[in-house]
Amino acid sequence: MNMIILFAGLGLMIFAVGCGPAPVQTTAPVCVPGEQVETVMADAQAVLERMQFKVEKADIEQGYIRTRPLTGAQFFEFWRDDNVGQYNTAEANLQTVRRTVEINVSREQGQVCADCIVTVERMSLPEREAVSTSRSASLFTKSSSGVQRLQLNPDQQKGMTWMDLGRDGRLEAEILKRLNKSL
Repeated sequence: MNMIILFAGLGLMIFAVGCGPAPVQTTAPVCVPGEQVETVMADAQAVLERMQFKVEKADIEQGYIRTRPLTGAQFFEFWRDDNVGQYNTAEANLQTVRRTVEINVSREQGQVCADCIVTVERMSLPEREAVSTSRSASLFTKSSSGVQRLQLNPDQQKGMTWMDLGRDGRLEAEILKRLNKSL
């Protein structure tokens, strides 16, 4: 009996330590001497597109790129790599999360530097009352129990929000690493 309690306590400690979000890492900008802003911008867009992000705005004069929000990859989407780390992978499979990438490119002291900010948001839907077990499939959507689809009711669409979860430092570092490698 004592061994069971010991192993249960040990498992609970490992679970508590390993399941929290990673602290936000501050990423250093990628700086390249002798490059043109246009070249770095083009390489940054190519890196983002290879990672399945769609560029929403690219302004070469301002040195700014912003992507459309990309919903986090599911476990069976092995070709996508926008979830960096176990926590981010688990969260994307349990919740509906999306990420938006912003890249700022500037000329500093004779070199061109690129900085990356990735913001993460989680979908929040208003709950509906479950009046019976047969209607539980329609708690959040108009789906049937056989086929689940995200088809929101008009009231839910009004109440749907995206909660800001902060920055994804791991994905920022990965994007900058890939950008540095491509330059």
